[in-house]
Amino acid sequence: MQEIMLPLAINAKEVLLQLDELDEFRLEAYENAKMYKEMTKRWHDNLICHKEFKIGDHVLLYNSRLRLFPGPYIVTEVAPYGAIKIQHINGGAKFKVNGHRLKPYLTRIFDNQTSTIFFA
Repeated sequence: MQEIMLPLAINAKEVLLQLDELDEFRLEAYENAKMYKEMTKRWHDNLICHKEFKIGDHVLLYNSRLRLFPGPYIVTEVAPYGAIKIQHINGGAKFKVNGHRLKPYLTRIFDNQTSTIFFA
């Protein structure tokens, strides 16, 4: 009877050691996943450029279906959390859009400049 109990005791110790190793492996995988997630978040946050619009700014509105920027529009109101109310330059209805869909329109810089192209 003792001969049978001795291998069972050895097997139980081996099973406990394997369970401990498996638990350590799981914790290490969890830590690695956490570090990867933090690094990916930092990389993604560095790519984001924050845009702030003021009332009277000229902007272009991104149309995702046509994949182009119609406009230009004028910012008429800036609401909290990125909601911006815009109106077309020629007039028309005002409507709210998400600030992520807007792109600054640089009219003031290029309006005063003239360029000449010479063809030979």
